[in-house]
Amino acid sequence: MICNKTMAIAITFSFLLADAGCGDGPYAPPAAQAQSRALQPADPTLAAIYQRSCASCHTVAATGAPLTGDSPVWGQRMAKGMDTLVDNVVNGFGGMPPFGLCMDCDAAQFEALIAFMATGK
Repeated sequence: MICNKTMAIAITFSFLLADAGCGDGPYAPPAAQAQSRALQPADPTLAAIYQRSCASCHTVAATGAPLTGDSPVWGQRMAKGMDTLVDNVVNGFGGMPPFGLCMDCDAAQFEALIAFMATGK
């Protein structure tokens, strides 16, 4: 009986902890997310890379990644300098995995993708 109560308490506590970790994440108005989803690099090669490696995080505010085209948020990052941002991509930063999931991208492609996401152009 004691073992069953202990088990029930442990399971309940686990669910409460797991639920406390969940949330809406960073907030962005739905219109801002929709706008970020509509943006695509003009270059077809970059557009393909962006779709397979960047868009799944940089168009969803709940991921914590800066939304594509959100210039004020990206401006804070751009102030660090392109070398630092490329280094963050290559090594991973925060929730971003190393290489931003683009294992075959080179530094010039990373720079172009960062510039695109920062400006939406």
